[in-house]
Amino acid sequence: MGSDLFSKSYFQRRAMQAFLKGTSTQATRPLKEKGTGTSGEKKQKSVPWVEKYRPKCMEDVVFQEEVVAVLKKTIEGADLPNLLFYGPPGTGKTSTILAAARELYGPELYRQRVLELNASDERGIQVVREKVKRFAQLTVAGHRTDGKPCPPFKIIILDEADSMTNAAQAALRRTMEKESRTTRFCLICNYVSRIIEPLTSRCSKFRFKPLANQVQEERLLDICDKENLKYSKEGIAALVKVSEGDLRKAITFLQSAARLNTDNEITESAVIEIAGVVPPKMIDNLLKICYKGTFEKLEIAVRNMVDEGYAATQIINQLHEAIIEEELNDKQKSAITEKMAVVDKCLVDGADEYLQMLSMCSVIMQQATLSN
Repeated sequence: MGSDLFSKSYFQRRAMQAFLKGTSTQATRPLKEKGTGTSGEKKQKSVPWVEKYRPKCMEDVVFQEEVVAVLKKTIEGADLPNLLFYGPPGTGKTSTILAAARELYGPELYRQRVLELNASDERGIQVVREKVKRFAQLTVAGHRTDGKPCPPFKIIILDEADSMTNAAQAALRRTMEKESRTTRFCLICNYVSRIIEPLTSRCSKFRFKPLANQVQEERLLDICDKENLKYSKEGIAALVKVSEGDLRKAITFLQSAARLNTDNEITESAVIEIAGVVPPKMIDNLLKICYKGTFEKLEIAVRNMVDEGYAATQIINQLHEAIIEEELNDKQKSAITEKMAVVDKCLVDGADEYLQMLSMCSVIMQQATLSN
């Protein structure tokens, strides 16, 4: 009995030692392999194409001639006013001021002279009073190592400023005036109406336009050539259409399509699938049922679209485009679009997608029967 217990405990100890020895050798092995690699074999960091192809200098910024002309004058030596950039997303607002700041200060002084605060940062009244005010009060020092002239002011970039509270915006007013000798502000927003009047009156306002289709197409084709992508003309045209003037969205969809079809070319169907756009045939079928079908068929068609996961807001946008092109009179079109506006508001407030879609399609059906 005693010998059995002894042999059991002996084997248990041996098994535990073997286990510990195995784990220790496994733990040390990757370290050895890591050390054997040469420094020349470092992999390039994978960067999203939106960042990879972001404009690095003012020459790369396209379709925003007025603001580029003003910033170029500043780089040549003229003074810079406080700026307010507004316009739709993906039109180059943040990229423009960052490119201008890099050209003004160079890579060495850029970090010292530029403070960028985004909507993801805390930007309540306390941050404005402490962080922004403290940075604005810092004295300007240092010279560019390359000998180029350096402006005697810092730049504070407040991105997505329309999401700041009114109290935080009001706290900025005095700082903008008091520190005007050493600091310039650049406010960036999508909706200029959400910026308080005292701030807008202190800034030079520049509206960024949605990018023209041709400009987007040129930039997308340039990226395709640099990344050695196969593409069809229809695929690029679909990218331009679904992005609606937002180049950032177009580049993101392009990268997604490239990852989805690594060997095949980028086609229109691949772009439509990635962008979450409702296929045009499905929209045409829905309108056909509204014009000539029954309410039961309409109910089934709407249920199928919602069950397939298409966003109700996306369906409304595409239906709106289709209704404008339809052969209905102005009174019927105005009644349908008015209902679309009501449905859109209800969806924003959290209403049920199926019921709202059914309500809107019922109005289209009513208006269509009036013309028959």
